Amino acid sequence: MMSGDTYRSGLLLTAYRLNRLFDPRSRRCLDVAVDHGFVGEPAFLRGIEDMSVAVDLLAEAKPDAIQLTAGQAELLQSRPGRDKPALVLRTDLANVYGSDLPALLYSRMIDDPVGQAVRLDAACVVVNLLEVRGHPELRRDCVDNILRLKPQCERAGMPMMVEPLVLRPEAGAYGVDGDVERILGVVRQAVELGANVIKADPADDISQYHRVVAAARVPVLVRGGGRLPDDVLLERTRAVLDQGAAGIVYGRNIIQHDSPRAITGALMAMVHEDAGVEGALAVLGAEAVR
Repeated sequence: MMSGDTYRSGLLLTAYRLNRLFDPRSRRCLDVAVDHGFVGEPAFLRGIEDMSVAVDLLAEAKPDAIQLTAGQAELLQSRPGRDKPALVLRTDLANVYGSDLPALLYSRMIDDPVGQAVRLDAACVVVNLLEVRGHPELRRDCVDNILRLKPQCERAGMPMMVEPLVLRPEAGAYGVDGDVERILGVVRQAVELGANVIKADPADDISQYHRVVAAARVPVLVRGGGRLPDDVLLERTRAVLDQGAAGIVYGRNIIQHDSPRAITGALMAMVHEDAGVEGALAVLGAEAVR
């Protein structure tokens, strides 16, 4: 059990680490997810076959954060200097990302997740809260993971990002449900379990996304999901920011882009400078020819 002083110290340290995650002027964040290799699916490796090259490209593009596993974090953290993205450490993995779901689904957490995050100088940890119809064992695993992780985070002052997702296996590998009502249910549970930051899917009806932001009460970062055309991605990004999202967490839409640096620059202009779609496309074109 934590003493009052330990609890208050943890709260302060959590706030300090969040200062490393969010831009000091816009109070928003662009986090690039590069933890796809953790799930063991070859199809998820396109664009990150050579992680050293991928992390170098992303670090030079200067997003606010890069999301990595404990096994790959040193590629970012060993870079010299202070001017580099913050580390968001993935703490769990699940067997839900293949084209065919196994009969029994699971989510497992790495050993000593917060200790590893502290030693790796992470600004935040991220953990899943997954729902798949007909598989209550998966939701139970995720809730158990979060219940174990939260007190460890509080003791160490480590922010906990929860990734609440409603998956639709019939939509293919990593298919998600964009029904805002179902998104609201898992997002609200994530907050009730103590999330400091939410990483959630966009809704099919983006005009309703303010409801997700209101239900969360903590900063909401919106996932990118599968690869989209540039104009569609930028239009959706502008829409979720206008609905109150505190930023984005994109993976394949950056790492599989023809120019990861250029698309990162365009997205940073939207997230931190409130650029519109046309302005972001102009940044994208200018960066791509550099």
